[in-house]
Amino acid sequence: MRQKTKIAINGFGRIGRAALRIALTHAEVEVAAINDPGDTATLAHLIKYDSVYGVLAHSLKVDGDNLIIDGKTIVVTHDREPENLPWGGLGVEVVLECTGAFKTYDEAARHLKAGAKKVVISAPSKDDQVKTFLFGTNHKDYNGEVVISMGSCTTNCIAPVMKVMGDVFGVEKSLMTTIHAYTSTQNLVDNKHKDLRRARAAAINIIPASTGAAVATTKVIPELAGHFDGMALRVPIPTGSISDIVVLTKKETTVEEVNQALTQAAQGDFKGIMDVTKEPLVSSDFIGNPFCSIVDLELTKVVGGNLVKIIAWYDNEWGYSSKLVDLVALVAE
Repeated sequence: MRQKTKIAINGFGRIGRAALRIALTHAEVEVAAINDPGDTATLAHLIKYDSVYGVLAHSLKVDGDNLIIDGKTIVVTHDREPENLPWGGLGVEVVLECTGAFKTYDEAARHLKAGAKKVVISAPSKDDQVKTFLFGTNHKDYNGEVVISMGSCTTNCIAPVMKVMGDVFGVEKSLMTTIHAYTSTQNLVDNKHKDLRRARAAAINIIPASTGAAVATTKVIPELAGHFDGMALRVPIPTGSISDIVVLTKKETTVEEVNQALTQAAQGDFKGIMDVTKEPLVSSDFIGNPFCSIVDLELTKVVGGNLVKIIAWYDNEWGYSSKLVDLVALVAE
């Protein structure tokens, strides 16, 4: 049995904490260290008690400045400069970069100076030097790159659908809207913000917002470049989002053919990545779902033979973090 890959999590927000919970039961990785400016006692409380995912199902205690989970020590540091972190001494192979602050190659590569071998950025990259890899779409193209991105949660939801639609029916052009849970980049009450819509209270408004998901998708499906765009509507729920994808296809089709193609993909190349459902479900039913994308087959529409609407659900925290940990395991092989 191969020894588990030691990883570090830089940034212990919603994605960082979800990734830790997932890694605790993952067969191939173990978290050796966490870096976050917050004090360890607070970080411990936030990982133990979660308003969405409940109480941590593992023993946890604080020992000095470290966490002990199920008897194993996780070193906790609080340095804002990645090159100062003790990755080399701790034997960290891969850093999961979850701060949202280091999204270019040069920024993320500061972890390499600290002794890590590779870095996976949990956000769309800010430069073309960092390749994006998505499971099912292009993960088999990974060739040892030391700094990579996995795009965004929404990218991982829409890319499988767009890949299938392009391969089977051809995509003339497409628009998507993600109806997305609010996040920490929004305000709890009306307050100043550089985006005047995001300045408004997150829990009582539907807030139109930009999303880089469509553009990020074109990085892994290049033929969509110039033909695919989208936006977001932030809504008052903590997690559990849905993508509304409209595609003008090159080949005429039917609801039955579209659903058959998506179902076959979910059982084939996208097994474990994309799922389908015929159940009459709502957003809370997908909380804790590990799939990147769950297509709601009952909501597929086709007008005029070539205008197709597809609806795909996703837990924007848990589904994304699940594949993020899998990607860390992949790059460590």
